[in-house]
Amino acid sequence: MAQDPRPCGAPFKRLFFALPVGDAQRRELARWRRGLGLRSGKPVQADNFHVTLLFLGDVDAGQVPAICAAVERLERPAAPLRLLLDRLQVWPRPGALLLAPEHTPPALLQLVYGLQQALLPLGVQVGNREYRPHLTLSRDYRGQPPEAGEAPEFFLSARHFTLYESRKGQYWPLAEWALG
Repeated sequence: MAQDPRPCGAPFKRLFFALPVGDAQRRELARWRRGLGLRSGKPVQADNFHVTLLFLGDVDAGQVPAICAAVERLERPAAPLRLLLDRLQVWPRPGALLLAPEHTPPALLQLVYGLQQALLPLGVQVGNREYRPHLTLSRDYRGQPPEAGEAPEFFLSARHFTLYESRKGQYWPLAEWALG
């Protein structure tokens, strides 16, 4: 059994880096999802739509300034990231209905790798799973992907990425960094 490295009672934050989704696109994604007529799962609030870059999990609150400083030094893409979310998928193990890209831009993979490398010296555990960009539409989803009346084709153009804190089902931005 893994032990919690934080001192007993130390404050922590549940953190992740993500590409945010703009207001107009959130509304369009929510409209498209309604058209799926979902009968399974718990829809993700449209305000929480994002594409995760790196999930950090529970991190000692005192480490947040060091995390931000490490990311500040990170070499970032020279242009905004463009990502086409064009595949409706179900990931059975976590029970997630999601949109994913058929092709992942190399600049996105480089950003994720850079984040992982920047956080290594801080001892932040970032896992070792292969990065698969996605936008979660519904959690606790069971079954096959539903038939879509219109094919998904959502272009996400990210001019920045954000460090979020997850608190009681809401995502709070803590810091952001420009792309391009």
